[in-house]
Amino acid sequence: MIAVEGLTKLYGDITAVSDLTFTVEPGKVMGLVGPNGAGKTTALRCMSGIIPTTHGRIEIEGSDLRDDPLAAKKLLSFFPDEPRLFDYLTVRQHLEFTARLYQVRDAVARSRELLDALEMSDKADALPAELSRGMKQKVALACGFLHQPRAMFFDEPLTGLDPLAIRRTKDLIAQKARDGAAIIISSHLLHLLEEVCSHVLILKRGKKIAHGTLDEIRAEHREGGRESTLEEIFIRLVGEDAGK
Repeated sequence: MIAVEGLTKLYGDITAVSDLTFTVEPGKVMGLVGPNGAGKTTALRCMSGIIPTTHGRIEIEGSDLRDDPLAAKKLLSFFPDEPRLFDYLTVRQHLEFTARLYQVRDAVARSRELLDALEMSDKADALPAELSRGMKQKVALACGFLHQPRAMFFDEPLTGLDPLAIRRTKDLIAQKARDGAAIIISSHLLHLLEEVCSHVLILKRGKKIAHGTLDEIRAEHREGGRESTLEEIFIRLVGEDAGK
């Protein structure tokens, strides 16, 4: 489970995220939505322990990220929008390195399974310079899935992927949720979120302006007796910030 209470991040006098509180239960997928600059990536980086919070409490499966960061980080994976790989490690070596960091016992079998699922087996001995952006994204996904994290944070996970890879990645995310992981996805592809998410949280200027299940959000924001799409709800709620 992901539990966030009062998450606040300040940069001097600028409030990037303000008093954010929510939980994501095991098996649930929450979409984190907002216009550019709303604080989505900052919130994800705080929840992943990449940058410190100014105030607030974050727990991953009961482990406090501030008090016991190693225990919490062993249980999570963060997938940034831009894959960051080591220039001189092959795909296989990335997985081997990750396996050593997380002490994955069945690393060889898990690596083979993930490379097959992501259709990367023929690239196992390739260096990052030999890979397209979409293939680099797949390497990051394989490394992040390797230790079977209980919490996953995705920041624009489908950037650079071709249509088939998008479908396979969505299927993998859905399968991880069925396996009991708690997942947060930040994306501007609102139709993607409607396909895979059970819950949605909408941010505007660092503050939560809507949160609930997709059905609850749609019911709360019906217009003229007609159920609105997430895109329509998003545009109504964020208003002038939507185009920024």
